[in-house]
Amino acid sequence: MGRTFRHVFFDLDGTLIDPRVGIVACLQYALDAIGTPVPEAASLERFIGPPLASTFGELLGAEDRERIDRAIAAYRVRFGATGLFESRVYDGVRDMLGALRATDRSLWVVTAKPTVYSVRIVEHHGLRAYFRNVHGSELNGDRSDKGALIGHVLETEQLSPRDVVMVGDRVHDVLGARANGVTSIAVRWGYGSLDELTTGRPDIIVASPAEVVRRICQAAQCRRIRERPAAARRRDRR
Repeated sequence: MGRTFRHVFFDLDGTLIDPRVGIVACLQYALDAIGTPVPEAASLERFIGPPLASTFGELLGAEDRERIDRAIAAYRVRFGATGLFESRVYDGVRDMLGALRATDRSLWVVTAKPTVYSVRIVEHHGLRAYFRNVHGSELNGDRSDKGALIGHVLETEQLSPRDVVMVGDRVHDVLGARANGVTSIAVRWGYGSLDELTTGRPDIIVASPAEVVRRICQAAQCRRIRERPAAARRRDRR
């Protein structure tokens, strides 16, 4: 990639953790709570990653602000109680984080999910020690746009865009990085399709956590981590 990156921003959902069980159940709970027909779980997986307001805007109609607000409130009732714990860390992620931290790079969680939830999730999975800080959006929707969020983190932490790389699984991560002059790495094990990621024109696309490490740092600098077989990675996406 031509740069030496001192700071690595990681998206949370679909990049570090697989939140499918919790998010889908909470979406179904919210839609049922406001009296809307509930789609099957598989059809809701594409909403893992984007902000809730845009998700419910698409599901309910963007002009129906009152119902969107009711749905978000219902979603958070279940998510705050149980949904945020219904996730798992992707295989290879802990090794990836450990290898990058061993090079004295600073790692950051930068997610559109509200900070109040993101911190609890990161701590629940025992990942907090890997990160300098966890940055998310506000419950009122502020900084739920990835570009605005990345810009906020750069300013707050006084980081140069040239020293930062953003790792994420959705086009929002790629576009948000580009808007701030930050290099982007799109990952294939999350919820963004290859077509979606390609339209965002990321600087690079990777297929495994091990490849993230190889792309970010030179072989001599990073502890080697085992590459998992492609068949095993496909099982993780089910």
